[in-house]
Amino acid sequence: MTTSTDKRAADPRIAWYRNVRILRVVVQSVFVAAVFTLLFWLFNNLINNLDRLRIGTDFGFLGRSTGFQIPYDEGFDPRSPVRDMVLVGVKNTLLAGFFGILLATVLGVIIGVSRLSTNWLVAKLAAIYVETFRNIPPLIIIIFFGFAVFTYGPFPVLSNAAEIRFPGADRTGLILSNTVWGIPSFLAGPNIGVFWASMAVAVVAAAVAFGWRTRLHERTGAPERRARWSFGVFMVVALAGLVLGGDAFSISWPELSETRRRVVGGFRLNNGFISVTVALGLYTASHIAEIIRGSILAVPKGQSEAANAIALTGFQRYRYVLLPQAMRIAVPPIISQYLNLVKNTSLGVAVAYAEITNLTLTSIGNGRPAPQSILVLMGVYLMFSLTISFLLNIYNRRIQLVEH
Repeated sequence: MTTSTDKRAADPRIAWYRNVRILRVVVQSVFVAAVFTLLFWLFNNLINNLDRLRIGTDFGFLGRSTGFQIPYDEGFDPRSPVRDMVLVGVKNTLLAGFFGILLATVLGVIIGVSRLSTNWLVAKLAAIYVETFRNIPPLIIIIFFGFAVFTYGPFPVLSNAAEIRFPGADRTGLILSNTVWGIPSFLAGPNIGVFWASMAVAVVAAAVAFGWRTRLHERTGAPERRARWSFGVFMVVALAGLVLGGDAFSISWPELSETRRRVVGGFRLNNGFISVTVALGLYTASHIAEIIRGSILAVPKGQSEAANAIALTGFQRYRYVLLPQAMRIAVPPIISQYLNLVKNTSLGVAVAYAEITNLTLTSIGNGRPAPQSILVLMGVYLMFSLTISFLLNIYNRRIQLVEH
């Protein structure tokens, strides 16, 4: 059926300046022209100002030296080019984002399920956690960890760092101070290639075991136990490769230098990284917990009743019935929380964490052109966001129900 508006628009007796279709085209054309005019004016103004200040408009500055040292990065010096600084910032942002997402996901699912617990104390504690962290700005939480926990907190200064030894080991297993922590790490050995080859074989073997258990379950109805079989096969093949590889790895133990001013060996975690990762993980977990809780409540009540009717335990009810259906609802909003967490790593500037925003601002302060530097910064965050969205949207499509 045609509406009265379409009839009036198609009526040839109506003047062109009263024709709805023509007016729509004219208004949209004027709007697009106005936007492009504004953008052209802003761009032209930027170019004129850069020329007046004798600032280049190219990206040649990426090859020039930074002129400053990045804290806790011994492989970087002031003579390193700006592009290496960008790579260091991307690496640090990626590390904080990855471990923050991991912490937020695990803690968020646990807290979200706990809010629905029949145990009054567990449910109330989970509710207190959510209402506390969700209503505090993430910057305040980062500052709390950076200053109240580390700078003025209980940890000693590096010269008096606490050195903890593992039972039965004659090496220091953990170094704790208010600026840097040291933990053991692995160093690649001469047979590292054999190890990585065995890892690839282990992944393929685990995928084969996963598919076999799936087909067996569909054909006979036997318990699938795909995760157990896949993990078991992976571990067996990986351990076999580790044994065959021989000297694939060696352990690097953390130690204090002779001057007790820095940690040598092992893997070093600085207070900025810990503050940003833990603070954003705790903050984002409060939002993910509410998403998980709401998604579980959105699952039809009959699903839970059916699980109880066949005598599933509480863990089995959530593992096999409620959470798989709830995740179909929860994944899209969780994607937004992951993106927010990665972008919020820029708040690490408050605790001097060397993520990409902090390094970019420092570079601009050392005379590098601001427009191009900010453009590179925007491109980095856009890359992170598009990658996370792409990967999680693939997962989201795979878990959705397909109706025939």
